Amino acid sequence: MMKYIALFLIGAITVQCWSQEVSVGSLEDDTYLEDQFYLGVTYNLLLNKPTDITQRNLSYGLMGGIVKDIPLNADRNFGLGIGMGYALNSYYTNLFAEQVNGEIGYSGLTSNDNFRRSKLETHVIELPLEIRWRNSNAIDYKFWRVYAGGKLGYIFEGRSKFVDDNGKTGFTNPDIKKLQYGLMLNVGYNTWNIHIYYALSKLLEDGASLDTSELIQVKPLRIGIIFYIL
Repeated sequence: MMKYIALFLIGAITVQCWSQEVSVGSLEDDTYLEDQFYLGVTYNLLLNKPTDITQRNLSYGLMGGIVKDIPLNADRNFGLGIGMGYALNSYYTNLFAEQVNGEIGYSGLTSNDNFRRSKLETHVIELPLEIRWRNSNAIDYKFWRVYAGGKLGYIFEGRSKFVDDNGKTGFTNPDIKKLQYGLMLNVGYNTWNIHIYYALSKLLEDGASLDTSELIQVKPLRIGIIFYIL
């Protein structure tokens, strides 16, 4: 998986550099727009984990999409961004999910269980809404940006997957909450920008619990880098 993430980053940087070279030849323009496409990679954390539930391996996320840039002032350095994108998110833990007769049960695995991987995986349609500030102009492609706002997500596919010495199992998990929302901050200079997403919604539906009756109320926190393309 690290190979694919590395290729994703190399491709994002290459496209970003190409877009910058194209913009160098632009003239002063009071109709220019910035940062209309984005690509990003994140490290995914789970907050509010139940007792004895821990994260394992590399929980990662990949995202990409398009944003409509809407300047609100004459200098075009303050405005809104409204977009749509896709994200793949994986959360590796020692949480074991099992489907029996249509019912989902959860338990915490230990080192004695001799398993390789256990994860929740989501495929999400995302709708970001940003308040945007930047010190850019039509001919300067190196600038500071601070984009803050929120993100609404719809999980159109969510799965639980498990791998041990006996093989792989997986199933579509109806306990994964379809509607996700949270706060977002993108800040940086030129190519490199930090992306932070803090979920306000829980990852699983209300009532999901361990076999110990402890509720599973995890919320994602995703931290990574985002690349903007003109």
